[in-house]
Amino acid sequence: MSATFRKTEIILLGILAFIALVLLPALNAWTPPESFFHISNFTINLYGKYLSYAVLAISVDLLWGFTGLLSLGQCLFFSLGGYAFGMYLALKVGKLGQYKQDLPDFMVFLGYKELPAHWEPFRHFWFAASASALVPALVALAFGYLAFRAKIRGVYFSILTQALTYAGCLMFFQNSFMFGGNNGLTDFKFVLGHDIRNAATQRGLYIATGALLFLTYIFCRWLTQSKFGKIQRAVRDSENRVLFSGYAAPNYKLFVFVIAAAIAGLAGALYVPQVGIINPSEMATDKSLEAIVWVAVGGRGTLVGPVVGAFAVNALKSWATRAFPDLWLIILGGMFTLVVLFMPKGLVGLPGQLYSLWQKISRRRTNAPPDGDTSFPEAPSDHQNPNPES
Repeated sequence: MSATFRKTEIILLGILAFIALVLLPALNAWTPPESFFHISNFTINLYGKYLSYAVLAISVDLLWGFTGLLSLGQCLFFSLGGYAFGMYLALKVGKLGQYKQDLPDFMVFLGYKELPAHWEPFRHFWFAASASALVPALVALAFGYLAFRAKIRGVYFSILTQALTYAGCLMFFQNSFMFGGNNGLTDFKFVLGHDIRNAATQRGLYIATGALLFLTYIFCRWLTQSKFGKIQRAVRDSENRVLFSGYAAPNYKLFVFVIAAAIAGLAGALYVPQVGIINPSEMATDKSLEAIVWVAVGGRGTLVGPVVGAFAVNALKSWATRAFPDLWLIILGGMFTLVVLFMPKGLVGLPGQLYSLWQKISRRRTNAPPDGDTSFPEAPSDHQNPNPES
């Protein structure tokens, strides 16, 4: 990466951070609702949701775009982080629930008399916040260790991650698993003593999610530009060559897999209080496929592309599910097909792709004969020697 590009990236990152973390919350808090510049509470909440999706997309890109690991299970880790923090939020409801008891409503409904032991530590904010990253990381460590040591690659790895996600989804649907079953965890009231439905609290959650996005971007940029990142891309391009060079490719893949799971878990932890619910549908296999589409549309292997793709696709989804609710999956599939066939570098690569096409057309026009001139270059006559050395 050139020094000029790095400087430009830092400047743009600073401008975007100012707009996202300072300007938009200020317009929400300090402008009157009738003002043209006012950002509504609904919009701030929606942007916060998109920011958490953008963090999830970066975790997918770290695996797929830079390491060549197409994981179809990132939404499992996203949901595990969401459940870890959702347990803390559910315990803070207290007697304000429907059954007016200290236990979460679903436990009262199922006949529990006391809180299960594994729920007790989640009364504490910092334990829940740490668990939202550690639990997905530990699951990824266990699964990845077995998968990479068995030298599972390519489509087989993708199928296995999808199977893991499906198994996790089925487990969380069970009421006996003590995580709310079909309904999951919902009806949250407080976070760190603040009313979660208050506009100021939602702004704080939005700012925290934006800060997580920028910190994740900076960390992943540093990681991918380091020596580790070079080996990471070498694993993506030719894993056998990396092995022959003496590097333990499975260890590098395992490390990236665990880091990506922790990032996805943190994104899920901040997603839950802004949306107000977490249930097993968030870890369904189609959710992970949507995250793949975000990265492909934005441009994989770029870090900024997944952010653009997450915002663009989800904004389109918000519009399409209102205007054409029955056609959204067709629109999503058509968009993915269009990108794969005609925009391999995604939206962020589209300007460069169009510029290359314009250069190619310009060169053809320059080399083309004048209008009306259909003559061909004159062939050398018989007495001319085309080879002066003969």
